[in-house]
Amino acid sequence: MSGVLAARKVRVDVPATTANLGPGFDTCGMAFAYTDTIEVEVFEAASGEQPSVRVDIQGEGADYLPRDERHLVVKALREAGRTFGLSADTGLHLTATNRIPQARGMGSSASAIVSGVTAAAALAGLDVAERAVRDQIFEISARLEGHPDNVAPAVYGGLTVSWKDADEFRTVQYPVSEDIHAWVFVPDFELSTQKAREALPETVPLKDALTNVSRVALLPAALGRADNALLFDATLDTLHQPYRAPLMQPSADLVQFFRTHGLASTISGAGPCVLLLHAGDITDTVRALADEQLSEAHWRMLHVPVDRAGVRAERIS
Repeated sequence: MSGVLAARKVRVDVPATTANLGPGFDTCGMAFAYTDTIEVEVFEAASGEQPSVRVDIQGEGADYLPRDERHLVVKALREAGRTFGLSADTGLHLTATNRIPQARGMGSSASAIVSGVTAAAALAGLDVAERAVRDQIFEISARLEGHPDNVAPAVYGGLTVSWKDADEFRTVQYPVSEDIHAWVFVPDFELSTQKAREALPETVPLKDALTNVSRVALLPAALGRADNALLFDATLDTLHQPYRAPLMQPSADLVQFFRTHGLASTISGAGPCVLLLHAGDITDTVRALADEQLSEAHWRMLHVPVDRAGVRAERIS
């Protein structure tokens, strides 16, 4: 082997994430304590044989996600393994327990990439809790994903604001009040990020851009102070959601319904999940409003705490 394995089997837990939070298009993200879990075991390929990959999947996506080298966790692990000095000739057994809905705007692809990169770091004996290691995981994952908005909160937890400076991805974290509660409404239909991006215009009116700039500047203060009035204003978007609404009209209608009741609501990521944020637990109120507007057969409601730890890894053997 070209690299020395410090572990043969590791477990990684990675949180779901939301991106944009309304006005912070491709920039803002936040993590939820609603995790996907993977276990990765590595073994030597027999002499002269190609390394085999076995993938077992439980939960979301189990009926259609690939079970070979095409699986996103495996691809990310292999790519990161080059950086961390792992051999490409090892066999892999991946067990994935998926809770994060696929193609719904909760960061499922970012979570898969982050978990694969983190698994590679842990197999190489690196301490994922160390900031320098996390920074490396973030940089590799953001490069593989192509944008950092979901990757950053998956790695670091909490609220993040990310950007690209020349060829380097950067991010900063902001504190989120313990009083902030989040609800995610998951519809029974999917929407690919690519299709959602294709709906966006090349240019937007200056007044819409100015609206978003002013609102996104409020987000860290609103979430840090747990100020519902600020939170309502800070989650207004005019830059991307209006153009994507026809692709997920039930979701757009639900956002508008909640906002007419004075609640901070927005599309989660590229959609079609709907995010609602509030200072204080108003689950009964949220559930009553949802029951008024939604068909139980087509939507799930998740009450998800904010995750402040980010990805976690442990050595099993």
